[in-house]
Amino acid sequence: MPTLTELVRAHTELDDADQEWLSRIMADWQIIADLSFADLVLWLPDREGRGFWAGAQMRPTTGPTALVDDVVGTFVPVGRRRMLDLAWETGRLVREGDPEWRDDVPVRVETIPVRRGEKVIAVIGRNTNLLGVRTPSRLELAYLETAADLTQMIAAGHFPPSGQRSDDADTPRVGDGFLRVDAGGRVTYASPNALSVYRRLGLKGDLAGLLLTEITRDLVPVRRRPDEETLSAVLGGRAHRDTEIGTEQVSVIVRSVPLRPQGEHIGALVLLRDVTDLRRRDRELVTKDATIREIHHRVKNNLQTVAALLRLQARRIEGSAAKAALEEAVRRVGSIAIVHETLSHAIAEHVQFDEIADRLGRMVTDVGVTGERVRVVRVGSFGELSSEEATALAMVLTEVLQNAVEHGYPQEGPEGSPEGRIEVTVNRSLGRLHVSVQDDGCGLPEDFDLESSTNLGLSIVRTLVESELGGQLALGPAPHGQGTRVVLDVPLGQAGR
Repeated sequence: MPTLTELVRAHTELDDADQEWLSRIMADWQIIADLSFADLVLWLPDREGRGFWAGAQMRPTTGPTALVDDVVGTFVPVGRRRMLDLAWETGRLVREGDPEWRDDVPVRVETIPVRRGEKVIAVIGRNTNLLGVRTPSRLELAYLETAADLTQMIAAGHFPPSGQRSDDADTPRVGDGFLRVDAGGRVTYASPNALSVYRRLGLKGDLAGLLLTEITRDLVPVRRRPDEETLSAVLGGRAHRDTEIGTEQVSVIVRSVPLRPQGEHIGALVLLRDVTDLRRRDRELVTKDATIREIHHRVKNNLQTVAALLRLQARRIEGSAAKAALEEAVRRVGSIAIVHETLSHAIAEHVQFDEIADRLGRMVTDVGVTGERVRVVRVGSFGELSSEEATALAMVLTEVLQNAVEHGYPQEGPEGSPEGRIEVTVNRSLGRLHVSVQDDGCGLPEDFDLESSTNLGLSIVRTLVESELGGQLALGPAPHGQGTRVVLDVPLGQAGR
């Protein structure tokens, strides 16, 4: 289905300002469809004057649809729908005409010119399924009266009004709670749902006849409502925007749409939505996220404590083999601690692994016997990984880099000897992560065999890559020049399976 932008550019001469005006109407036209109990279709004028293109449509949530099929992208030539032509030519609302029959359903069609400034830029067709029409209740009469005011505003170029209306997904709809206030901000009608919302705030009695701003001040404590200017503007019906009010137990979003069908302010439509449960879940999620981050922080601290104890133990051991084993354990614990430290600052259980990889490279070369003569350089980006993938991959990368530093370069080189380079090349493609770690050191021994190797670090790497990450490991000489290359091929999203 084509978008409004695509249809405007392909078939009309409307400019960017015209399209912005139409987009602002569409941001609020669910309200008009619900108040009208009718489907809305936005018709765009063809640049050659041949007819109209259906640019967008909206179905009501308050009544049966009159348009079973989607019509966006369809074309209606001039003369086929006279009411559409009249609204475009005369710039006035057209309500005359007999009902149309569509799929054995009688449909009343009205056309509303969309005016921006001095010109009509489009037409809105309002289609009402007459099978759902009955003697209207007081609620339905209030809906229809407000819909009529809004359509007159569209035809006169007064809608959409300027303002700071929020595009919050929690913004209320007509069925959540409907109020009508007069020019002075006094409630002239309140739907049952709106009355229920205010009674949850603590109201005793009815809302009709009350000044909405004053009764809200009485019910809502200062700390749970916006500043006085915003409160008066929204609840008084003078500003086209949203705000939130509440008590310690109840949270309510209030949305105001000022009404001025003839250009003069006559009052406003005020919609209410009780979002108490949504806010409670939001608080629970924030608490959960904070708890998870705190757990990662404590795990990191505990791992650093373990590393410190191992380091102290290593200093007391005289045997070089035992000392080296403890130092390797310190390094492995440290690599896991880096992952948990990063997760302690993350909002979700996913981390950007590039920072972790760079820190591991610095950690390995800082403690390596070659000192500053070896540099680790990353090419490409790991992107975002889950905590499980990040922990396993951090261990793997640490072992591979440490092996490259220890075995690829002599422990003592002549002063001024050339600097070593370990290049970590990363590529994400088709749901897989490809990592190549290549050094320019002395290379592998002639009799080296990965399958028969008893090196603990390589055993850890193989286990993590194949079992934890579900990937493949390859190790061999660098394809060009001296050195060694390790290649990892890991499916993304497979950790723990």
